[in-house]
Amino acid sequence: MAERKYFGTDGIRGRVGEFPITPEFMLHLGWAAGQAFKRDGQRNSVLIGKDTRLSGYMFESALEAGLAAAGVDVKLLGPMPTPAIAYLTRTFRASAGIVISASHNPHHDNGIKFFSANGTKLDDDLEAEIEYWLDQPIQVCESSELGKASRVDDAPGRYVEFCKSTVPNEFSLEGMSIVLDCAHGATYHVAPKVFRELGASVTVIGNEPDGLNINLNVGSTHLGALRQTVMDRGADLGIAFDGDGDRVLMVDRDGSEVDGDELLYVIASQRYAEGRLKGGVVGTLMTNLGVELALKEIGIEFERAKVGDRYVMERLLAQNWVLGGEGSGHMVIRDCTSTGDGIVSALQALLAVRKSGRSLSELRQGMSKLPQTMINVRVAERFDPLGREDIVAAVRKAEAELGAAGRVLLRASGTEPLIRVMTEGQDAADIARIAEELAAVVERSVG
Repeated sequence: MAERKYFGTDGIRGRVGEFPITPEFMLHLGWAAGQAFKRDGQRNSVLIGKDTRLSGYMFESALEAGLAAAGVDVKLLGPMPTPAIAYLTRTFRASAGIVISASHNPHHDNGIKFFSANGTKLDDDLEAEIEYWLDQPIQVCESSELGKASRVDDAPGRYVEFCKSTVPNEFSLEGMSIVLDCAHGATYHVAPKVFRELGASVTVIGNEPDGLNINLNVGSTHLGALRQTVMDRGADLGIAFDGDGDRVLMVDRDGSEVDGDELLYVIASQRYAEGRLKGGVVGTLMTNLGVELALKEIGIEFERAKVGDRYVMERLLAQNWVLGGEGSGHMVIRDCTSTGDGIVSALQALLAVRKSGRSLSELRQGMSKLPQTMINVRVAERFDPLGREDIVAAVRKAEAELGAAGRVLLRASGTEPLIRVMTEGQDAADIARIAEELAAVVERSVG
């Protein structure tokens, strides 16, 4: 497969005002997407949703214009979680869905994610087709064939009902005290409704977006505020989403953090105990080795995919399994929805809590995470670190030192100009030292 010019592991992302995150590029991208998604002989439509970034207004208008120029109708959803766009794309029988978001990044970043008509991330061939059209000049269709735009006013209510439908009718959160952290992002107006309508007593933080405060000291990348609120309120647990609502992390009543690896284990082990887990579980190259060992110990198969929920989904489809995820809290639960969904994943974890009668901390005790160190080395532009001999030699040396009881992983971030250096093993001090040595080699290699 030819290397993609614009798409990373999760769409197109960068700093606002710097190519390709500019109004001009978004206009062209809208037109190119319209060409790629358009099917002859039918009226084509594309949904556009966004998170709460100020720049979303600008890019929404540019994409709308580009799609209209290609002869594609546009349905505008406004601020909505990324998985809501995936769901609504399916229910509206749209040709595709577009999300304007940079997920867990700060407000000065933004990006574009695409969903197919089935509500799944695009395959490589369709991304390549969009990139082909991006290299062609915009040609506006006949004026009588231009696309029209309309707003979908009931999108939040539709999505709230969908989330509730992913748990049994008899499921109730009555008597449970929950703190939600919406990261001043796209879940701010829908997540509280879901949990309140299921009966929980809900306290909400991070639900006052102003266009600039998305992910700022709140959300799944900054759990301090959630942990403090849970402890202060004496709540049963806390739930943190990221800016676009496709990730979730939790905090138990004692303030302990429960990451995506642990939530994956909690959901998988409870489903397995009830005979509801179809097949095995898919993690990624970054999934803690402790998850793999714990799942295999109770008889659950485990497989690793490349980093990114689209690759997790690929392996789930290939194996016809239903459950996979990443340590970041990005989980795919195929018998509930078609993409990573923070609210739906949280409900599945709460279903395990309610059915077992145990706390999150008690449910995760079946697995022990191995010490893991991650160092991000900032680079001028992304490259394959394993394409350089000096880095490969350092990796081999580290692997030899760790032996079979540890792992080394170097990879380029798909969303930021970073090389991620990860080591994992039995001894925390050793793996931290090895990670620092590897990071120093990478830094020297890139100057």
